Amino acid sequence: MKKVRYGVAMSLDGYIAGPNGEADWIVNDPEFNFAALWAQFDTLLMGRRTYDAAVSRLGESSMKGMKVVVVSRTLRREDHPGVTILSELNRESIQTLRAQSSKDIWLFGGGELFTHLLAMKEVDTVEVSVIPVLLGGGIKILPPPFQLTRLKLATHKIYPSGTLWLAYDIQ
Repeated sequence: MKKVRYGVAMSLDGYIAGPNGEADWIVNDPEFNFAALWAQFDTLLMGRRTYDAAVSRLGESSMKGMKVVVVSRTLRREDHPGVTILSELNRESIQTLRAQSSKDIWLFGGGELFTHLLAMKEVDTVEVSVIPVLLGGGIKILPPPFQLTRLKLATHKIYPSGTLWLAYDIQ
């Protein structure tokens, strides 16, 4: 069964976006191999706000070749051809995604969806790029309510930019 891996950039003080959803503080380290990262996935799972931000920032073509699944009660299928829209997220829908994927599933971005899947025990790993910046406010990596979740460090890497990449297995 394929893993659901939460991958996100986070400021040192625990924010995944600025107060207005901005991500201009995220530095791209030239040594980070985005192509190798993207090659590990065939499915992107995200909420509507993350999807809107990703399309705005990266463009729809950046997700070409991926199955894009958006959890939303407001997006209409006819407005987003090629995107799978789930109005309800439950264990069965996650298990179906796992069975349909030939690679791991990238739980992309948003803290609310991460919190929901974590509570359902449907996240296998947490992979955080800690960006060397203090935002002082914004969108937290884990908005309340949340539950204590134990993690075990699987691997890490420090980049010349000062970015620290951490991968944890959920215990």
